[in-house]
Order: sequence, then structure tokens, then C-alpha cells
Amino acid sequence: MRCLSAVFLLLFSVVSIAELSDVEKRLSVIAKASKEDSIALLERVVNINSGTMNHVGVKQVADVFAAEFELLGFETNWYDMSEVDRAGHLFAERAPMPSALTPKGQCLLLIGHLDTVFEKESPFQSFKRDGDFATGPGVNDMKGGDVVIIQALKALASEGVLQDLHIIVALIGDEEKSGNPKSISRYHLVEAAKRCDVALGFEIATGLQAATIARRGSSGWMLEVSGKRAHSSGIFSESVGSGAIFEAARILNAFHQQLTGREYLTFNPGVILGGTKVNYDPTLNKGDAFGKTNVVAQSVVVHGGLRTISSMQEAEARASMKAIAETNHRPGTEAIITFSDGYPSMPPTEGNKVVLSKLNQVSIDLGYGPVEAYDPGKRGAADVSFIAEYVDAIDGIGAEGAGAHTPDENIDLATLPMLVERASILIYRLGTQEDL
Repeated sequence: MRCLSAVFLLLFSVVSIAELSDVEKRLSVIAKASKEDSIALLERVVNINSGTMNHVGVKQVADVFAAEFELLGFETNWYDMSEVDRAGHLFAERAPMPSALTPKGQCLLLIGHLDTVFEKESPFQSFKRDGDFATGPGVNDMKGGDVVIIQALKALASEGVLQDLHIIVALIGDEEKSGNPKSISRYHLVEAAKRCDVALGFEIATGLQAATIARRGSSGWMLEVSGKRAHSSGIFSESVGSGAIFEAARILNAFHQQLTGREYLTFNPGVILGGTKVNYDPTLNKGDAFGKTNVVAQSVVVHGGLRTISSMQEAEARASMKAIAETNHRPGTEAIITFSDGYPSMPPTEGNKVVLSKLNQVSIDLGYGPVEAYDPGKRGAADVSFIAEYVDAIDGIGAEGAGAHTPDENIDLATLPMLVERASILIYRLGTQEDL
């Protein structure tokens, strides 16, 4: 990865900068000088454990970032989320000064998150640097993206144009393991989106020449199958029937046969338990089962996930799965399927495509080449999905790295100045025009 990024930067550094205003040229210079400052801030926050359930650590990272925002003239607010057993969220807002040259510019919502998947018990705890390569918990997912946000805002402040912009920054404290109900844990994010025109998500980059205009939603399903307990010698008889395990197999096979191949739709049975007696706790994703080879299985539980590109596709998939699960049962069996909501989808709207075109133009003007839409089938759900219905948005413009959610998580530090440069000019352009 380091070699590819180095080649990328070398290739486009020789392309002359074009179509930049004087302000943008100065922003470019400021951003290019931000590398070591960016790395120092990144190292500081990465070395604070902020696993989602480490509420104290999440708040400590928030405090570091809050101080940075306040130095830039933002008003910060910490929204406690103990009601849903999570730490909370940091929001920072700065409205245009009364004397701003562009008081009618668009309101921009910049989205990041404070937490990581690495809890206090994880052995992966510290930032380690080797030249322009660094590893650490959250270096790219997504403390690196948070740093890009702050450094871009610093560049805008240094150039004296931050005062012209209306910006809300949302740093969510439970993106990796969101609290329920979502109506509480994502309330402030949705309310902020309703006040803004464009949202930019700084989740880990999918590549220097790609950004996300669509994400699949993620929800859950639970299949519960019952059969008649009896001696196995009577299985398939009229009085006993086929048993719960055969019926569960029929249903899962029918899911596979009838739903596989629909664009962007995937469905995964992640856990299955079956036998005479089943105990399963979906909140812990674990359970146990008891059965004997000479007893017809009485119960089966299957817990799975469903990913869809739109609410319509989700509704259609659920209807198909319900029809398969709850009709045409094998003899002596019954089944029900229930669904649970999770992260909504982010469809590829025309508005999102326009925002991407703005980023693409910035990248071209800087000499870094075009930026294309990333395949939504290769991305999971994220916080930007919760606000997709309220505001035009793109995501995946944060740090460049690999190995997210693993002890090999890393970041290419050489790309940080370019990402800050690109973000600052994109924010400046979007924030000083009245519409897309």
C-alpha cells in the first residue's frame, strides 16, 4: 500500500495545479505544511483507548477534539448517551460571522466517530510509526478521518475564510456498536442533518480515487422453527413429520435459491442452533442446544443479517423471506420469521452524485486525478446512512489505510496532507455557494 500511495502522489505532483482561486492556492500551501501537526494529533488520540464500551476513554478523546474545535471558534456540546449504555457524542458548530462575505452559503455537516472496535482488553493499544507508515487502534477507522476534519478546518481558519462558513461537526461515540434504540442514539445526528444542505463523511477512504455515494443498509432477522418431538424411528411418518431441522434447512435453501443474485442484496445466517431444546440470547449472539440422534428435533433458531441498497429493496426482501418461511411447511412443522431494524441504507441519489462531482473537480484541479463512485456492494453501513434521506452526502473521504478492525490496522501518513488539502478546498467551495 505504501508503494502504491507513493507512486500516486509522485505521479500527480508533477501535474500543474489548475482552476484554483487565490484563496484555494493558499489553502493548498497551508494543508501541505500540516503533516507533522496532523501526525502529532493522531498519535495523541490513538494512544487513548476509546473502544465503544470504554465510556471514559471515548469522552477523553472527545475532550481532546473539543479543545481543538474551541480554539477555532466552534461552540461544542457533549450529548451524554448513558440512557442507551454508551458514552455520548461530541458536536461542534460554527455559524458565519455577521460580516461574512457569503452569509447565504450552504450549511455543511462533517461526520466522524470517536470510538474504535478495540476495547481496553485488546492487546492492540498504541500508535507506532515507521517513516510514513503507522499502525494503531483507530488510525484509519477513524481517528485519522477525524484529524483530517480538524486540520482542514485549521487551514480554512489560517486563511481567514472559516468565519464565512456554517459548519456542524458530529463526532459520534458509538459508531462501531451503536446504542439502541437508534431514535435516541442517532437523534442529534438526524437533527443536525435537517439543518444542513450537504454532509461529508470522513470514514476510512476506499482509495485515493474513490468516494462513497451509496451504502447498503444493515438489518437483522430471526427464524424460529418448531417440530414435533418424537422417537427418531417415526420421522417422516404422518404422525411425526419431518422435524424442525429439516424444515429450517428447507427454508434456508429456498432463501438461497430465490433471493441470491438480486443486485446489492445479501443475507447471511450467522448463527444456527437446533435440537430438542435451544437457548439463544441474540444480544450476546450466543447460546446452546441439546439434542439426541434418536430424537426428532423440536426447535431451531437461526439469527442472520440482511443488507440492502434501499428501503424498497429491504421491504421486498423481507416480504420474500416471510413468504418462504411461513408457508408450505414440511409435515409436522411451523416457522415464523421476525425482523429487526439496524442501519438504514444510503441510496445513490442524484444529489449525492453532484456532491461527488464537486470532489472530483477539486481533485482534478489539484492535479490528483478523478474521483469515482465506489461500489456500494463492497461497503458496510455507517452513520452517514442515518441522514441520507435529509441531505445530499458522500462518505469515505477520510484517512488512507488498511486492516481496519484488525491488529494490523494502518495508515499511510504520506497521504494526510493531500487529504487535508482536498477536504479544505471542498469544504470551502461547498460552503461558499448557495446551492449545488
